[in-house]
Amino acid sequence: MTSTSADVGAQTARGVSPRVASGAPVEADLGWALGVVFRRYAKASGAALDDVPGGPRGYQVLATVNSDGPKRQLDLAAQLGVDRTVMTYLLDDLEKAGLVQRQPDPADRRARLIVPTDEGKAQLCDLERRLSATENEVLGSLDAEERSSFRRLLQRVALKADAIDPLHNACMLADENVDPATT
Repeated sequence: MTSTSADVGAQTARGVSPRVASGAPVEADLGWALGVVFRRYAKASGAALDDVPGGPRGYQVLATVNSDGPKRQLDLAAQLGVDRTVMTYLLDDLEKAGLVQRQPDPADRRARLIVPTDEGKAQLCDLERRLSATENEVLGSLDAEERSSFRRLLQRVALKADAIDPLHNACMLADENVDPATT
């Protein structure tokens, strides 16, 4: 894409449809479309998860231990691509909020298993309702069949992209100085 967002805004305000180098409207550009949808989803889902310790990461921890069962802290960090030190602080916050608890691992008394509490399970149900409403808002222009197809196709593309270029450490992306293309 050759136009900046400021250029696009100025051109749109003048009634000129912004174009990419090929001459197609900017709305036909995959990068533009992915960026717009991601930005809207990130803002709306962030608001939906605002009261969860750790926000989206906290939700992922809660959802994972609820669906997969108890997990060792280090295994959970590796599965979610979270630095183990960051995971320790995140679990501290989730535990203080009463959403998870650390229990001794019967197979290795040095390790701790992360288990959702009843309060954590109830909170997860509420969070899933909020995220469903967020998805409905973001994908509101699609009917049910189109949403299903979109999700299935997007998942296929995402799995292939991740297989080619896996993200080894999601925490690195939080650093504004890191280029996602190099992680």
